[in-house]
Amino acid sequence: MAAVTAAKQTCYYNESILFFYNNSRKPVSDTWRTQDYIVVSLGLTVCIFIILANILVMTAIFVNRRFHYPIYYLLGNLAAADLFAGLAYMHLMFHTGPWTQKLTIYQWFIRQGLIDTSLTASVINLMAIALERHQTIFTMQLHSKMTNQRVLLLILGIWVVATVMGLVPTMGWNCVCNLKKCSMMAPLYHKDYLVFWAVLNLVSFTIMVVVYTRIFMYVRHKSQRMSQHTTQVKHRETVVSLMRTVFVILGCFVICWTPGLVLLLLDGVTDDTFVLRVEKYFLVLAEMNSLMNPIIYSYRDQDMRRTFKRILCCLCPRAGQRGEHAGVHFNTLDQEAGRKPEDDQIPMTQPNGTQLVLREAEDLQDCTET
Repeated sequence: MAAVTAAKQTCYYNESILFFYNNSRKPVSDTWRTQDYIVVSLGLTVCIFIILANILVMTAIFVNRRFHYPIYYLLGNLAAADLFAGLAYMHLMFHTGPWTQKLTIYQWFIRQGLIDTSLTASVINLMAIALERHQTIFTMQLHSKMTNQRVLLLILGIWVVATVMGLVPTMGWNCVCNLKKCSMMAPLYHKDYLVFWAVLNLVSFTIMVVVYTRIFMYVRHKSQRMSQHTTQVKHRETVVSLMRTVFVILGCFVICWTPGLVLLLLDGVTDDTFVLRVEKYFLVLAEMNSLMNPIIYSYRDQDMRRTFKRILCCLCPRAGQRGEHAGVHFNTLDQEAGRKPEDDQIPMTQPNGTQLVLREAEDLQDCTET
């Protein structure tokens, strides 16, 4: 009985957050300083842009029927993960600085778990995109034959796994009962968990880079051997363009998150306070990644960029009444079918000219429709 009582006394669930921060030698301010106001203000501003930008991406994929394919559904889910990250960072901004001391242990776990969940969702989603691209690219197809039901189940599975990973510290893998193993950057996290989490994500990054590099090299090799027939050339250009876009997305993700994960790994294996001096900068870098994907889409994908413009014009009554969407030219299906761009812009001169114009108008609903 005495041994059981002694074992229970080693846990500190009734202690304050400040107790764990002092144990890990991580400073926490008790009054609002100028730098705290600046950090929170800039952080909230970035979070708002992240949320709005990724809502725009998800809306574009929803309203444009030419994006209704598995690869775009997965890219939309990646935008959902970035949106979730924006909400997680916003929650962090309202629970940082002097507010940190007022948190309970479980509120602190929720704050950190939201960020862990968003990163895990992004990593698994990128892995799913790698599998989808591997399935399609090696047959030089633009889109996979995966059914909508399978895509939905895949997306659901991604979020289930991400949620479980975010809850792991709350469910027991923490240092509340072992203060010697507490992390400096995350004072309630067990160092072993940080090492496991960092290594798992870094290995995932490495696998994805290898897979995407192999796919990209295959596409490059295959495209050099294809004939110069217009249909094949256009199809090849579409495949390569989409692959490059995905590759840029992966590259930005790895660049933005790898420094932070390496820092977590160092925090798990050393006691150097260096990690505390640079953690905020790496957190900002990781936060910016959630804003990068919409910018990449706007720069790399003409279809997505034009859909963005159309959606934004819908927010302006004057622009929404112009009805210019029939003249919008989307490349995706043109390249798949091997048609020349000018063919779609000369109505009634070709046997199927009228049908082409109608199909363009149907791909994106008019702003005036309700």
